[in-house]
Amino acid sequence: MISVLLDRYTEVILRHRWPVLAVAALIVLLTGVGALSISVTNSYRIMFSDDNPELAAFKALENTFSTSDNAFIAIAPKGGSVFTKEALGAVEELTEAAWRTPHSRRVDSLTNYNHSRAEGDDLIVEPLVDDASTLGKGDLARIRKIALESADLSGRLVSRDGRIGGLAITFVLPDKMDAAVRRINDYLNATLEKARAKHPDIDYYMSGDVIINRAFTEATLDDFFTLGPIVFLLIVATTITLLRSFFGTASIVIFIGFVVTTTMGIAGWFGAVFNPANASAPTIVMATCVAHSVHIITTTLLGMGHGLEKDAAIAESLRSNGWPVFLTSLTTAIGFLSLNYSDSPPFRVLGNLVAFGVLCAFIYSMTLLPALLSLLPLRARRIPSGKSPFFERMGAFVVRRRAYLLPSIAILAALLISGIPRNELTERWAHNFDERYQYRRDTDFISRNMTGMIFLEYTLEAAREGGITEPEYLQKVEAFAEWCRKQTEVTHVQAFSDIMKRLNKNMHGDDDAYHRLPDDPKLAAQYLLLYEFSLPFGMDLNNRIDIAKSKTRMTVVLSSLSSREQRDFDARAQAWLRVNIPEFAAEASGIAMIFAHLSLRNIHGMLRGTILAMLLISFLLILVFKSVRLGLISLAPNFIPAAMTFGLWGYLVGQVGLAGSVMTAIAFGIIVDDTIHFMSRYQKARRMGFPAPAAVRAAFRIVGHALWTTTAVLTLGFLVFATSGFEASRALGVMVAITLVFALLTDFLLLPTLLMALDREE
Repeated sequence: MISVLLDRYTEVILRHRWPVLAVAALIVLLTGVGALSISVTNSYRIMFSDDNPELAAFKALENTFSTSDNAFIAIAPKGGSVFTKEALGAVEELTEAAWRTPHSRRVDSLTNYNHSRAEGDDLIVEPLVDDASTLGKGDLARIRKIALESADLSGRLVSRDGRIGGLAITFVLPDKMDAAVRRINDYLNATLEKARAKHPDIDYYMSGDVIINRAFTEATLDDFFTLGPIVFLLIVATTITLLRSFFGTASIVIFIGFVVTTTMGIAGWFGAVFNPANASAPTIVMATCVAHSVHIITTTLLGMGHGLEKDAAIAESLRSNGWPVFLTSLTTAIGFLSLNYSDSPPFRVLGNLVAFGVLCAFIYSMTLLPALLSLLPLRARRIPSGKSPFFERMGAFVVRRRAYLLPSIAILAALLISGIPRNELTERWAHNFDERYQYRRDTDFISRNMTGMIFLEYTLEAAREGGITEPEYLQKVEAFAEWCRKQTEVTHVQAFSDIMKRLNKNMHGDDDAYHRLPDDPKLAAQYLLLYEFSLPFGMDLNNRIDIAKSKTRMTVVLSSLSSREQRDFDARAQAWLRVNIPEFAAEASGIAMIFAHLSLRNIHGMLRGTILAMLLISFLLILVFKSVRLGLISLAPNFIPAAMTFGLWGYLVGQVGLAGSVMTAIAFGIIVDDTIHFMSRYQKARRMGFPAPAAVRAAFRIVGHALWTTTAVLTLGFLVFATSGFEASRALGVMVAITLVFALLTDFLLLPTLLMALDREE
């Protein structure tokens, strides 16, 4: 019944091919206009979902103290010391210019550091450097001594060896921050260019949250406008080589254009926002939709090669491929829709867009593609009778050597899968951008030579309002700060207790013996009040203490650690606090910690999504094949390739990050296509009375070339992502490509041998 309806449908499509093309073109025009509304965000915060608990804690921190969006500039004199008149003058000039940065709220630098000292009974608070051009050798020596001995400065705004100075800018960004980030980066880049021109003997390096935002935009646009065209050219080159048909390849190119334009147009209409994590969406759509067209075109060319007229060959191809193409579209869509379980919104966008693109590919493959093939002057080489095509010979080889192939593939799979425990779920977020990006190069320099760029924020609550000047509270803060400073990963700790120790020393005539916490809470409160009144505008302590003076913020700066190492450090800190200061025990906050937990949280979400997708697809296959046995056999070549990839990755790399958490869902949705096509041909032959070995040979003869072609195209397409500057895209592309190769291996060598071993006559 279905076959009859499909024949009538094909007849209508071929008879009205021009109207079909006109309607398809109109749909593309109407939907494609939406692509003009696609936006690219430069905010790394789009990586986090609104219900992310670490993000909620970070927002609470910012509401209590101040925003944390920042830029950090390192000033590195080539002479080897920042304590020269020229270098300090350059820091002064840059500090003044930094205050004019759009949306800046605060600027902290080596030169404008609020140095406090006693003068008689008065507390004097003034910038550490005032007019560097007037400094003498004695002044420079004094400034150097103060800076390197200051707990606030050393390891934060000046390197501990005195070679490099630093400047930190804090911003208050608007809700729609993309334009603001562009203005900030443009201003700072222009400012540094002027500084380099004026001070050629000084190098400048820039990092920070706002700077990584610009890197996100650059990586997104690179993947959009560089990798996409490369994948397209590879698809064209590969298909024309394997199909050996110019017009067959031309139909694929037109088909891809319709599918991708419709998908991206709808994305624009629905307000999709892109960043590096989902910028690969159009490229993945491009690669996945090729499979449909290749199967239909390959079968058409095969029919023409055996003497069928073109329209008859097209009709036979749709009759043969219509049902498998529908099934593969459905299963692929299910696989990609499982990305909605990701904790990172960009991956949800990726999954939904590719799933929609697969739906478009199915519709166009059953309408546009046959009409195109009918209109184009398609030619096919005659296949001489009596000559066995390559894949028919391969089928014969698999049948003949099945007793050896089954255990050999099983042993290979077991050896590779044994490498899975070697993988560590972690990543270094600064390394998500490779060294082609200035942000990565500058961040590496700053981390190696000056200070860490990973900030862990701890909110330390006092027992009551105004309690932060209580000696007992200050001693607890000091104890935690000292524990942190003893940890090898820590490059700097900024704690409120350091301010109070310095003020106590100042209020006792700068006597070093009083560089300790004050004993009298009333005096401590007076010291703090006097100090706050002495601070210049914009340099208050609101970023360190709350308005009620009931809690303080302690910042722990870490060296370049992986996300697992960051989580481990915080776990050690919490364990120490639970034993020694249980009232302080609370997880660290900050952007770094949100990223550190993101991969872990994402893997848990994707584990649920992937399992659900696998169960749905497994049930679907059992239902379609109307056989529990065949349905279960078909699962092996779908599950095993991803496991083999993770095992190989464990041996070669040993680190799985955010990309690995979504790879299985993406790969599973793609590789199930080949299994369905092979199984459909095999089952059709079995229903015609063929024994299992003969059915295997028939499946190889009919779909072998198409499976090889689609795998080659998809593998090369995903391998292009190995050139991406964004690590998540790079790792995802390589892992999916490896999985596709393993999938072809199992479909050609494992699946047929399993069928012949287990699918015997009753």
